[in-house]
Amino acid sequence: MSKIDARAKSIQETLHNAKYGIDYYQREYKWETKNIKELLEDLETKFSDNYDANHEPREVENYDNYFLGSVVISNKEGKKSIIDGQQRLTSLTLLLIYLHNIQKDRTGRTVNVSELIFSEKYGNKDFNLFVEERMEGMEALFNEIQFEFENHEVESVRNIGARFEDIKAYFQRS
Repeated sequence: MSKIDARAKSIQETLHNAKYGIDYYQREYKWETKNIKELLEDLETKFSDNYDANHEPREVENYDNYFLGSVVISNKEGKKSIIDGQQRLTSLTLLLIYLHNIQKDRTGRTVNVSELIFSEKYGNKDFNLFVEERMEGMEALFNEIQFEFENHEVESVRNIGARFEDIKAYFQRS
């Protein structure tokens, strides 16, 4: 019988230098605009409930946690696969890519989020969520290069491009 280990983990603990596959029976990435908007609003509200302009940046570490929901991971033959939570983890990866990109041209204080987007092993870099048919689109988002998301044959890739645009629009609102 397999061991089941349930415990609370932060996004840092879950994604830092990790690599997860998604089992073949998992559904496509299907989040819609309303799902991304709800996640971003929840995160913003949770942050705002704790925020004080007089806080030092390091004090953010003591802010209340946000419960993202359960993430179920299987470890078969040394490979980790997401059983439940791929919609949320994919969405968070898109948010992290956006945050990485807006910091590229900044001077001064930045936060290195790339270790939450990629894992590196033996000199090879892979996205934390490694799904072969999504890689080209994810690379395009990360590197801010043109990619044809709208007419892509894979539904997940089309949705990833659309949700990334939703994230950009959310942060560019007035």
